[in-house]
Amino acid sequence: MGNAPLCQACHTGKSVGHVGNINDLEKILDYYGYNIEEISEEEYTSDSNTSFLKAARSGNLDKVLEYLKGGVDINTCNQNGLNALHLAAKEGHLYLVQELLERGSSVDSSTKKGNTALHIASLAGQVEVVKTLIKQGANINAQSQNGFTPLYMAAQENHLEVVKYLLENGANQSTATEDGFTPLAVALQQGHNMVVAILLENDTKGKVRLPALHIAARKDDTKSAALLLQNDHNADVQSKSGFTPLHIAAHYGNVNVATLLLNRGAAVDFTARNGITPLHVASKRGNTNMVKLLLDRGGQIDAKTRDGLTPLHCAARSGHDTAVELLLERGAPLLARTKNGLSPLHMAAQGDHVECVKHLLQHKAPVDDVTLDYLTSLHVAAHCGHYRVTKLLLDKRANPNARALRGETALHMAARAGQVEVVRCLLRNGALVDARAREEQTPLHIASRLGKTEIVQLLLQHMAHPDAATTNGYTPLHISAREGQVDVASVLIEAGAAHSMPTKKGFTPLHVAAKYGSLDVAKLLLQRRASPDSAGKNGYTPLHIAAKKNQMQIAMTLLNYGAETNILTKQGVTPLHLAAQEGHADMVTLLLNKQANIHVGTKNGLTPLHLAAQEDKVNVAEILAKHGANLDAQTKLGYTPLIVACHYGNIKMVNFLLSHGAGVTAKTKNGYTPLHQAAQQGHTHIINVLLQNGAKPNATTANGNTALAIARRLGYISVVDTLKVVTEEVITTTTTVTESTS
Repeated sequence: MGNAPLCQACHTGKSVGHVGNINDLEKILDYYGYNIEEISEEEYTSDSNTSFLKAARSGNLDKVLEYLKGGVDINTCNQNGLNALHLAAKEGHLYLVQELLERGSSVDSSTKKGNTALHIASLAGQVEVVKTLIKQGANINAQSQNGFTPLYMAAQENHLEVVKYLLENGANQSTATEDGFTPLAVALQQGHNMVVAILLENDTKGKVRLPALHIAARKDDTKSAALLLQNDHNADVQSKSGFTPLHIAAHYGNVNVATLLLNRGAAVDFTARNGITPLHVASKRGNTNMVKLLLDRGGQIDAKTRDGLTPLHCAARSGHDTAVELLLERGAPLLARTKNGLSPLHMAAQGDHVECVKHLLQHKAPVDDVTLDYLTSLHVAAHCGHYRVTKLLLDKRANPNARALRGETALHMAARAGQVEVVRCLLRNGALVDARAREEQTPLHIASRLGKTEIVQLLLQHMAHPDAATTNGYTPLHISAREGQVDVASVLIEAGAAHSMPTKKGFTPLHVAAKYGSLDVAKLLLQRRASPDSAGKNGYTPLHIAAKKNQMQIAMTLLNYGAETNILTKQGVTPLHLAAQEGHADMVTLLLNKQANIHVGTKNGLTPLHLAAQEDKVNVAEILAKHGANLDAQTKLGYTPLIVACHYGNIKMVNFLLSHGAGVTAKTKNGYTPLHQAAQQGHTHIINVLLQNGAKPNATTANGNTALAIARRLGYISVVDTLKVVTEEVITTTTTVTESTS
């Protein structure tokens, strides 16, 4: 600990806290470096200042107040700089301290040697005075001329409660004296084990507070650890997360304290939360000397965590080749598996740890060992994009075409990782360029999807089939169109990919580009003479899809390349029908400006206005009406847009159509009027609007039913109540007229 004057006290056999009187205390402290100024009796002359200080020292509140009233300066001090507050604080005169502070005494005034009242109270163990001074804003980390803090003084004197309070209120225990000694150092020298424990427990930079023995283990502080173990013989005390001091020592590679702990009975294989032993920790950290110590002391080399990790897994995953080599030499199990079936070789491959892989293979680790998902180490290295490990495994004759659970080879995974050199290495070592994974996906599909242009080129150079199709018929060009990968699409087309190859549903790459808004790919395909009117099995063209998805730029591009505006699907649907149904007003306007037929009906006779009415797209209905759409157009069953709107309860559309003159008495082939249709669906609010606009409640269907009869049969009470009044009034009026005529 050096030649610190304070620390000499422990060698004299004297405890500073057991001196006979205050003068002895001051002399000893000054000798050992505290610099608390001596107070000699010669100083107390008859003048009022010295009498005032003497009253403060003795705690005579009345006398102090009397002197203050007589004009004595509250901050007057003796030749060493001690004032009334310093003296009262030293003696523990709490009320006097409070009174002096209230009357303006400076809380941080210092003596000639730099000691404040807080230094002095902490040294004397006056805990209540310490609390008061801190509450009044005293500088808790103030240093005297020699660098002593209040915490240092309290620790030296074994004032546990003062130490606790200072720490709780922000005292910095890292602050050292000018000789480099901390509060912990002096507490250790003095043998104050309770103070040592408190200081250790608080000496953590992280958010988690650890027990004192753990902190000693972290610092490789054998003196502190030994002192703590004298007080509490449990070497396996656990932190909140279940770790022992030996785990901590293993983590930091602190062999000295680990040896002490083991000698004092620490369990070498103590399992913390998740089954982690100190050997797991040391292996993960690559602390080879610690690994050796733990193994020499009987550490279980094949211990498994909750996830099935052995120490060898931990060392391999972290790339600590010397620890791996040591564990292998001591017989660590090469074939141990985690719960997911990962071997140490998988772990080393995952981390790109070439030397660890070499050690494992030299000790005969199976190069094609698989996980539960049938992943080999080569799969793992390729997936992670680790060229060096990939090459090493292939040099050791790893199977380049081994298939994982989903049928993927290492080449699929390398294509996904985007590592060109790994892909090249695999291809040079016999990887099948068109290997098929689940759903018949090839590496070229994966690279195309992710826009890995260089890998796409490399695969094509190795004769990858540019038109390889998945189970749904998607080629790499379809995939690049979906993802908007125009550079990839260009490379594929240059390599001979068919620009109009259909999927199982008959859709071309241009259909896909239209659906997903891949404008650049769409332009590329059209420039390469892809047909803008190619139809899927349902008759949808790219323009149908663009209209439905509201892809304006795509639609304009298709139209500019001659796409047929009024082309029909197998159900007779035009792009305008789809745009109207979806409520895409701008698309509707575009198509109408390109001569879309506003009156054309589907095979069922539905016009674009019928579909807008069905979906309550009033914004589209307004555009259609302005362009001359027939508001009373009938389907093959005689439904008008108004009847459709009434069926679906679309009140906004009903109001719009009525306000523009749609026929309120129109009938379907079965004789249903808008009123019948609204009654059948129970739409009372629409019935009221129809009646207000001239609907005839007595109109009957082909079966002779009125709207009231239909509502009554279906149990729509509010509709019945609405129609009953109107219908009965009409019938009564008719009867009266008939009788008067006869």
